[in-house]
Amino acid sequence: MPIAIVTGSAGLIGSEATKALHQRGFDVVGIDNDMRGYFFGPEASTAGNNSLLIESLPHYFPNAIDIRDWGAIETVFRKYGSDIKLIIHTAAQPSHDWAAREPLTDFGVNATGTLHMLEATRLYAEDAVFIFTSTNKVYGDTPNILPLVELESRWEIEENHEFYIGINESMSIDHSKHSIFGASKVAADVMVQEYGRYFGMKTAVFRGGCLTGPAHAGTELHGFLFYLMKCIVEKRPYRIFGYKGKQVRDNIHSTDLVNAFLEFYDQPRCGEVYNIGGSRHSNCSMLEAIRIGEELAGNKLDVTYTENNRSGDHIWYISDVTRFQNHYPNWSYRYSMDDILREIFGVLTHSQTRCT
Repeated sequence: MPIAIVTGSAGLIGSEATKALHQRGFDVVGIDNDMRGYFFGPEASTAGNNSLLIESLPHYFPNAIDIRDWGAIETVFRKYGSDIKLIIHTAAQPSHDWAAREPLTDFGVNATGTLHMLEATRLYAEDAVFIFTSTNKVYGDTPNILPLVELESRWEIEENHEFYIGINESMSIDHSKHSIFGASKVAADVMVQEYGRYFGMKTAVFRGGCLTGPAHAGTELHGFLFYLMKCIVEKRPYRIFGYKGKQVRDNIHSTDLVNAFLEFYDQPRCGEVYNIGGSRHSNCSMLEAIRIGEELAGNKLDVTYTENNRSGDHIWYISDVTRFQNHYPNWSYRYSMDDILREIFGVLTHSQTRCT
């Protein structure tokens, strides 16, 4: 069987990729040492997800390896060598706020860990496809200089603006505040491009908007929609940080994102960059998400408002996915905004029922 290596294999995108690749006939070698539990506490641990994958997928082979450990990464790649056909690298430290607490850890995981994965691929599986989950935070706070209009429930951009359908890859990543997290992801993002352009490897950078889905272990510091819905369902307090709660995010379901990865794998290119997110198809402000969530749950959210926004956070971000769709016209969305929230609500209420 062909080998696929998935880092962060028990996380939101990693677990979705693992299941999809297993169904395609891959032996999936997972790399996940549950750093999410270290970053955000036991509630964010991926251990439960990992156990479910082990139980249900006979050709899933997990490894509790830290991607900062070059020796351990090299051992895995040396073992499988040219049988490795695909690497999906999702492992990351994903939080603005957490990165500022431990910049060395953040950079080690996001930047050095990515370089380890790239170099191991080049040395032992140079013909493999390498897919990296980057982030829209590589643009820093540049989106905040766009001419935005305040509406009743959201910030919006005028319809005649070039970015109305979404922000495309032409936006500069320079001269902006990225946050420590954003800067470490820029380093990784550019290195993935460089291994494609300099060494001719089949690499792709997917700059995600908000990635979401029912397998998310959402917490206050990371996992917007899942954590919001969890607070509504479980009647937990929730904090909004700045922008009047009208900040806009596009949200892409993990299944739609992984399907995009598979399209690239089937017809790979070298050193590509794609903005990927919910686009105009699936987006919301925080206020709009709260309204939909309250209607689904029949609960009012216990919400407080903090005037200070998170440093480097976006006021409005919607992805323009035109470049990817032009390259891969067979790809399309399966999940709308309402579909995503309804599915997360179903998972949370099912879990709550089992525990009572």
